[in-house]
Amino acid sequence: MTIDIRTRTISAEQQETITRDSVTVKLNAVLWYRVTDAAKAVIAVEDAPAAVYQLALTSLRNSIGQHNLDEILQERDKINELLRQSIAGSTGAWGLEVERFEMKDVELPAAMQEVMAMQAQAIREKRARIIKAEAELEASRKLFEAAQQMANNPVALELRRMQMVTEVGAENNSTTVLMIPADFVTLSKSVSEFLRERST
Repeated sequence: MTIDIRTRTISAEQQETITRDSVTVKLNAVLWYRVTDAAKAVIAVEDAPAAVYQLALTSLRNSIGQHNLDEILQERDKINELLRQSIAGSTGAWGLEVERFEMKDVELPAAMQEVMAMQAQAIREKRARIIKAEAELEASRKLFEAAQQMANNPVALELRRMQMVTEVGAENNSTTVLMIPADFVTLSKSVSEFLRERST
């Protein structure tokens, strides 16, 4: 009897199982194994390839049932290694070594895909609003600092007014803007109050 000791590949048929958080998923997996002890592979187990295949399916369903959907989607490498270790414990007695066991495709129900898409959209909108709020906060701080500097230096305020006149003139030449210094407005109010007091 001839025993092939090369690495063999087994593709597990699509399995439908339920995760720990009660989500039904369909998934495929691939198993790679090889014979390390030809005598055990013949004597210890009948039809070693079929035995490995059934063991892989059982381990796959059991492992998925012990993890949440988020873990299955985000920690696939970790789950693959746990699957390999769980199978290797049994196949070692059969003279077989499991080299790799990996989930290939994970198919979610259409309703769950829609929910996940909505959740991802909500997360993106949240991040955009946070970034916008942080930008507005930073802008308000800069405006506050600029206002303080202009309040302490009236010349800077007048230069800013002149700059605004230049900007308005560049955008619309038909618009005429008269800039009146704040001191002039204050002086005018004082004169008006003085005249009212004298008239009474």
